[in-house]
Amino acid sequence: MKPRIIARLDIKGSNLIKGIHLEGLRKIGNPNEYALKYYNQGADGLIMMDIVASLYGRNNLLHIVEKACENVFVPITVGGGVRSILDVQAALNSGADKVAINTGALNNPELINEVANDFGSQCMVLSIEAKKTPDGWECYTDNGRERTGKGVLEWAKEAVDRGAGEILLTSVDQEGTKKGFDSELTKLIATEVSVPVIASGGFGELSHLAQVVNEGKADAIAFADALHYDRYNIQQIKEHMENVVGDNT
Repeated sequence: MKPRIIARLDIKGSNLIKGIHLEGLRKIGNPNEYALKYYNQGADGLIMMDIVASLYGRNNLLHIVEKACENVFVPITVGGGVRSILDVQAALNSGADKVAINTGALNNPELINEVANDFGSQCMVLSIEAKKTPDGWECYTDNGRERTGKGVLEWAKEAVDRGAGEILLTSVDQEGTKKGFDSELTKLIATEVSVPVIASGGFGELSHLAQVVNEGKADAIAFADALHYDRYNIQQIKEHMENVVGDNT
């Protein structure tokens, strides 16, 4: 089974934005226009993240998701500021298929159990923002700003035990750099958990794809910068993967 190709849209207010290391944000455009563009190109799914929701305690994405669902018919994952079952219900009511939770889950791990029990594990995506430390990798919150002291592998295993059905793994160190994914980090998690792992952060050129799938064992790959700036489109990425990336089964 070929890895899924997912377009990631980080959103602030009403604008699609992009940064480096999750900082230095630049406006790209209307997120709904880009969501439709990537759907038409053949994306297997979309991730829509309100990247300031945790800072302000709210998620402003839901009207954008509602609009996207009028024309986009692939799974949509929504994240940012999800702290309660009510937040999850609101996201699903807007048309989302899954919710990605980072800060809310670290602050209240029982939320993972609640989401999985109420809506199914397939709905509960654990979002991990990881930074390399001398001791391994550490989980960060608030868009890569706040340390947690929690080891990434330890947290991934606990979350899966609690019912998380998928992991969105973002390397903050690589994000926006175009230097390649952190395949070592991806492999560490993908080989130790029983759920799909989405690799995010660092894609710069097509050669990076084989590395993160064949070596990193990623089940899916999320792209942002390369798509937003038309360096590659989803069809090009999929065609390349057909030739160089083995089935990750």
